Amino acid sequence: MEAAAGREGSSLELPNLLSLLTHFTHNEAWRRVLEEGKWADVLFTWAVVLFLAVFFRLASRRRALMPGRLQNVAEYVVQSLHDFIVGVMGPQGEPYVPFLGSLFIYILAMNLWGLVPGLKSPTVNLNTTLSMGLTVFLYVQWTGIRRLGVVGYLDHMAGEPRDLIGWAMVPLMLPLHLIGELAKPVSLSCRLFGNIFGEDILLAVFTGLGITLLQLVHVPYGGIPLQLPFIFLAMLTSVVQALIFTLLSTIYIFLMLPHEQHEGGGAGPAHARAARPESA
Repeated sequence: MEAAAGREGSSLELPNLLSLLTHFTHNEAWRRVLEEGKWADVLFTWAVVLFLAVFFRLASRRRALMPGRLQNVAEYVVQSLHDFIVGVMGPQGEPYVPFLGSLFIYILAMNLWGLVPGLKSPTVNLNTTLSMGLTVFLYVQWTGIRRLGVVGYLDHMAGEPRDLIGWAMVPLMLPLHLIGELAKPVSLSCRLFGNIFGEDILLAVFTGLGITLLQLVHVPYGGIPLQLPFIFLAMLTSVVQALIFTLLSTIYIFLMLPHEQHEGGGAGPAHARAARPESA
């Protein structure tokens, strides 16, 4: 169980390549760096980026009408994400497919990365998930300012006051909207971090329990794979959490886009207005 102990014994996690490397290095400076573990998440994050870059580069290098396996997988993933995002936002969601699609693939790859023996999910670090939440937050605000203009953006944050009661509610609505916007990256990052971190702890606990059970019968090596059923659960959790993060980001962007007031006082997306035939 000591091998599964996290950095400085503060958390329980399965050993990865970098933590195992500390047992084989004789350089004290490198050992201190590896034992601190502060570079592990950064290195594994860049490993995920490199893997995705190589995969999609190979998949798109020789594009053909009759695609090979890699191109077929890449096209299926891209088309599925396009249909999902446009299905939520309508045609106006087309410009946001690259950002949201890349976000989903990146998070999913990081979540699944830790299920490979010797690797670690970067999303078990709150710094990683918080940085993605802040990226979404800044992108949403930039989208609102770009699409609504500075005045329209401030009007949106103030609750779009149009009458005396609306203007009287501005001192209440403006702080509430600001708090709501600031809470979005926190909720996104904490949800993803908590689920993946709990998933990794669960796998580490049952791995250690399987090793302990064999030690009780005096078998010095190996272990009972008690964690095996939970690996499939972790795969499902990884997909679901990546999907939830992307879906909430999609909704945040959609809520920031300009909406038109329809007859009867209801508000609807611009694509719904465009689809309705004009009255004579």
